[in-house]
Amino acid sequence: MTELRIDDFKSIIHQVKILIDLHREFLGELDSIMGDGDLGFTMTKAFAAAEEEAGKSEEKIPGKLLLRLGMVIAKASPSTMGTLIATGFMKGGKAIEQYEQIGPEELTVFFENFVKFIMERGKTVPGNKTIVDSLLPAAQALRLAVNEPLVTGITSARDAALKGLTASTMMKAQHGRAAYYQDNSIGKQDGGATVGTYIIEGFYRHIVKE
Repeated sequence: MTELRIDDFKSIIHQVKILIDLHREFLGELDSIMGDGDLGFTMTKAFAAAEEEAGKSEEKIPGKLLLRLGMVIAKASPSTMGTLIATGFMKGGKAIEQYEQIGPEELTVFFENFVKFIMERGKTVPGNKTIVDSLLPAAQALRLAVNEPLVTGITSARDAALKGLTASTMMKAQHGRAAYYQDNSIGKQDGGATVGTYIIEGFYRHIVKE
């Protein structure tokens, strides 16, 4: 696979939804340790709405579809994580809305903007035990592999996201309810960083297995 088109992104959203649905209870368990326990519920709502919108959309430009999905996610899941992911999709989609085919460079730009505006909206940086700690390494890996085939780039991104998730487990939470736990948050897996790995995994499953 050398590039992604509109139907590829619809399949990717489906793959992410499958992963979120499969791990709904696990996400809830992670969130119940240092949050309000609703992460699994809000993420399943978010990606159910995104998949429904993608399925009925007649949009031909991937970036415009991704922007639209961000708007749908924001409405379906107006939680903290829902808002951050919605922002990522909207800003990432906007950055590539002029392209009908998405290759390594365009996919990299999508994820770079996805993460950049999550950091801006969430007022966070790497190392704060958030979704950024899995998605930023993935975006950086894509940039390093931008001259390689999509399969190579997304495989590197997946590996980087998983390493980022592992590293974030030993970080101290700085944002949201989890920040109340301070040192007690060290050693506990972050729900947001976990969701970040599922998003990357959805792309990986489609690109590599197709």
